[in-house]
Amino acid sequence: MYEYEKDPHAIEVESFRQIRELTDLSSFTTDEAQLVMRLIHTCGDPSLIDDIFLSKQAVSSGLKAAADKSVVLCDVEMVKQGLTRRFQDSPVHCFLNDERVPALAKSKGETRSMAALELWQPHLKDSVVIIGNAPTALFRLLEMIAAGADKPALIIGMPVGFVGAAESKEALIEASDRMNLNVMSLRGRRGGSALSASAWNACLRLSRGVRF
Repeated sequence: MYEYEKDPHAIEVESFRQIRELTDLSSFTTDEAQLVMRLIHTCGDPSLIDDIFLSKQAVSSGLKAAADKSVVLCDVEMVKQGLTRRFQDSPVHCFLNDERVPALAKSKGETRSMAALELWQPHLKDSVVIIGNAPTALFRLLEMIAAGADKPALIIGMPVGFVGAAESKEALIEASDRMNLNVMSLRGRRGGSALSASAWNACLRLSRGVRF
């Protein structure tokens, strides 16, 4: 009945051709442009390019973390499920549904997303942190690092929403210089599990030499 492209590789190649045509990637390095295009591909909106923030060493740190098979820490299960399994070799943890978290959250009067970060402590050093849902988790992570917690190799902070999302990402961007953090973020209210997972998937693909 319908004429449409069925080959997955051809679809991806044509998608990236159109993204290059619709966006100005001249301010990004070759590897950064690959990541930026992957994010645009995920949401289907070329205007996203105006809100993407990459700290100076973010992509190179992501490639090193992928090569080193760094532990990945996710704020929600949707981020974890969004990672490309054939490229993800290292452990991936999400403690949001850990049985200890509800009691921790209740005792402190805070969100479960914040409380779950208490269980990140042994894994933080040189990890990849991906926060795609909870602004409170991103704020808490910055508080933990300011208080002396180990620094991740890379922080992908792209929570979505209307309350605290834009503010938490601005705090992360500001902290990238002040705390010397490697950061990928997205200004404004947009974000979410798919986009944040996509940023790390782009690093994994690049580390395997997959480029478009």
